[in-house]
Amino acid sequence: MPSDEVEKVPEDASTQDVEMDQGEQSTQAETENPTGSGDRAPPATIEAADDVDAEADPVEERKTFASSLMSPVVTLMVGKEEPTLLQAHQAFLVRSPYFEDICSKFAEDGSPRHIELPDEDFDAVGCFLEFLYTGEYFPRKIAGQRTLEHDPSIPPIDDSGIQLLKHAKIYTLAQKWGVAALQTLAANKIHCINSTVKGEIEYARYVYANTAPDDTTIRAPVANFWATRSHTLRSEAEDEFKALCLEFPQFGFDILTRVLDDKLKRERNEKMHPSSGSVRKRPRHSSATGA
Repeated sequence: MPSDEVEKVPEDASTQDVEMDQGEQSTQAETENPTGSGDRAPPATIEAADDVDAEADPVEERKTFASSLMSPVVTLMVGKEEPTLLQAHQAFLVRSPYFEDICSKFAEDGSPRHIELPDEDFDAVGCFLEFLYTGEYFPRKIAGQRTLEHDPSIPPIDDSGIQLLKHAKIYTLAQKWGVAALQTLAANKIHCINSTVKGEIEYARYVYANTAPDDTTIRAPVANFWATRSHTLRSEAEDEFKALCLEFPQFGFDILTRVLDDKLKRERNEKMHPSSGSVRKRPRHSSATGA
């Protein structure tokens, strides 16, 4: 009878459902974790991802060094009293946001491209260009050491501050022209220079005249240097030190602030960790022999 008839289900229907469920689960698992148990995805997955990326955002072709040398040549007039001409390829210059903006305004008609830099130091500009072309500038820092390549044209001890000023000028130029990597490199080289008190004074004068008050890369270390050594450095060049403090009152204030801060830290430390027994006094220096 019709009421007693039972609808027949194909024998392989349940099997098909299971197989479909397993297939969907497998697909879902691969979507959530395309790399599977290993660190690298299957080749098919990598190819598919590459194809999607290529369609969405085409990869810009890398410019070779030779192709950069084929870019237009820009003439740089450096200096004011005795200006000197330098030339550089535009492809390297535009690595600086400063020059990128200038070069974007040049006409594309083959006319000469000229930039005047009357207030810049010739040697600093040369080192700047050397960095744009090579990623370094002479003298290079020796890997793993706090020293630079030997330069036979300069003395081992910087008595005039010329070596410190070389890197300080490159630092401020890189900051002005927006090349952070060169800033970092120049700042690191400053710490590789062996200098005398007079050299340090000339360096401090330049830094306080050409950096912002909130500069923590080379300006703050100058104040810290003099704050920890002023009692000995001042005696070696007292007149120069006094003149520098009068010329840049901020210099003297920064040193005094750090000296007082260090004193306050010592007092707090002594209160938190009082010493047992007698307190050692600073030894007196006597001019009398044998006293």
